[in-house]
Amino acid sequence: MSNALTAGRPSARKNPAATLASLTDDGVTKRVNFELAADLHLRLKIYATRQGKTIREVLTEFVEQLPSC
Repeated sequence: MSNALTAGRPSARKNPAATLASLTDDGVTKRVNFELAADLHLRLKIYATRQGKTIREVLTEFVEQLPSC
């Protein structure tokens, strides 16, 4: 029986159904990760909350408004 726990990173398993890409319904996505000063993060969080949006939604809308290259 193979019910034993195994060590390792879940993301390293060869199960395509468990990947982040398979969880999105809009095609290919890219993760954006960067450092932000605590006071700026708080400003962004407050702004998003007042708009009734998530930080992700606010930043996505901003990027969508950038001119095409």
